[in-house]
Amino acid sequence: MFGDNPGNGEHRGRSMYELRLYIAGVTPKSLAAIGNLKKICREHLKNQCTIEVIDLLKNPQLAQSDQILAIPTLVRRLPSSIKKVIGDLSRTEQVLSGLDLGSHDK
Repeated sequence: MFGDNPGNGEHRGRSMYELRLYIAGVTPKSLAAIGNLKKICREHLKNQCTIEVIDLLKNPQLAQSDQILAIPTLVRRLPSSIKKVIGDLSRTEQVLSGLDLGSHDK
């Protein structure tokens, strides 16, 4: 898990974002998704998110909890109302929009 505060969803009065990235092994697409997600969090969600990377080759049973049908898939679990984005997360604006994060500044 990456991020600085996996706590209760609040960090100094701001909402925390709990993000889960589902991948299948160490592939170029998986590595790209991880790198792109870290960049998005660093630039748009400064100190407001945690990232958990789940490798479905190691833990296939975890796909069921978030109804994962394709990989890589990013799931925003917190704040409430789960949102998903599928792909390598290279299109930053689409990722931010898909996760309802578009209002965050750099």
